[in-house]
Amino acid sequence: MSNDLDDPRRGFLVKALSLGLFAGPNLVSLFQASHALGDIPGRLPEGRSIYKLQGSVAVNGKAADISTRIGPNSLVKTGSNSLVIFVVANDAFIMRSNSQLEMGSSDGLIIEGMRILSGRLLSVFGKRKKPHTITTSTATIGIRGTGMYVESDPERSYICTCYGQTRIIASADPNIVRDVVTEYHDEPFYVLPTATSGGKLIVPAPVINHTDSELILIEELVGRAPPFENSDGGYGVPRKYDK
Repeated sequence: MSNDLDDPRRGFLVKALSLGLFAGPNLVSLFQASHALGDIPGRLPEGRSIYKLQGSVAVNGKAADISTRIGPNSLVKTGSNSLVIFVVANDAFIMRSNSQLEMGSSDGLIIEGMRILSGRLLSVFGKRKKPHTITTSTATIGIRGTGMYVESDPERSYICTCYGQTRIIASADPNIVRDVVTEYHDEPFYVLPTATSGGKLIVPAPVINHTDSELILIEELVGRAPPFENSDGGYGVPRKYDK
């Protein structure tokens, strides 16, 4: 199966977001568009958590708006045809429709653990002294300063380490582990609730449903650039994947 990640032309994405064009089923195709129309904003202002929201979004059981604060112990939910783009400390996220994310922190400053038992989440994380984890329906993921995309449902989890380092542990058998070190979406996996006929719980997957433009956007919101950006300010050449 062949999948193309889009050419990361940030302006079109931001222009479309500002016009509210990303609602509905065509979210992925929107982020894969190839025309540049403007510039992306920089770091999200101090004291603000949400960059953009659409549709039904709740934080800690209350309907959210652009001024709602999201902290490292928050519970975030989205409804149908909804999306929220937000920042917590040095981490940033795009959370899609029908998703539920629970975050945890002992010091109230940085996220130490996350649970996404349903839905889709694109994340970029700042560096930490200790690794933290994301729990999905079928896996636990240990993370170090990473960009990653996760889909979680009862049938399987999808995990793409877009760049950085992760450890993927299958919930059905904690002895089944994959250590991933990648620079550019090199090893996406499905993690299954039960083993395949070949006895595997973690199996290779294609690159799906997330783009370089999205990663660039949320890294910008925390004052960073993804590692596939060239040092001269250009962007990495899109690549094709055959999985």
